[in-house]
Amino acid sequence: MIDKTVTDVATAVAGIDDGATIMVGGFGRAGEPAELIDALIAQGASELTIVNNNAGSGDTGLAALLAAGRVRKIICSFPRQNDSWVFDQLYRDGKIELELVPQGNLAERIRAAGAGIGGFYSPTGVGTHLADGKETRQLDGRTYVLEYPIRADVALISARTADRWGNLVYRKTARNFGPVMAAAATATIVQVDEVVPLGALDPEAVVTPGLYVDRVVAVGERRWLRDGVFVGGVDVEGRPRKEHV
Repeated sequence: MIDKTVTDVATAVAGIDDGATIMVGGFGRAGEPAELIDALIAQGASELTIVNNNAGSGDTGLAALLAAGRVRKIICSFPRQNDSWVFDQLYRDGKIELELVPQGNLAERIRAAGAGIGGFYSPTGVGTHLADGKETRQLDGRTYVLEYPIRADVALISARTADRWGNLVYRKTARNFGPVMAAAATATIVQVDEVVPLGALDPEAVVTPGLYVDRVVAVGERRWLRDGVFVGGVDVEGRPRKEHV
């Protein structure tokens, strides 16, 4: 009987080695696998290379992993925002390596890994330092730069619902990098709000097939979707923006 569920987050992240390359889903807080990140901190793996859209915010989630000194290098598109003080200080102190990748290129490099594509040409970054040392080519009168896939040993992602086979349904924009990361990693570990019986998921609503998933752990409803205090503006899903309480 196929059953990819595990009982707790500690079991979910067991076996992640020092020096691993880990993709972490999320666009800011939307879709961030916070409980899995906390479990990874407790697990103790170090010298990690992290692939994420951001470089952490505030003092929780990915920022907490950086603050714990576990990350050697981060590959991301948006390392600095008004609350990225953990990354800022580490970078200024020379304690973390940064590979900056434009957001579209980042998503496509991850997707290419999952699709088995050896490389692709992109116009993004041409004529900037991001293209230094990279092969360029003229196509239809336009200059493109050759980009290579990004693969990972492990992907940590968050979805809303799964069944025991690992089929995943996401919540709106919390889907972001989850599907492409699931396909681009050797092992994919997923936290979900709930695990439902087989047959409860509409096959047409499944975004990530269980084929790409290795472990699933149910962590309950995410507090930031339920609680929090309003701080003005709207979040990426169009709701009034909140902060943790």
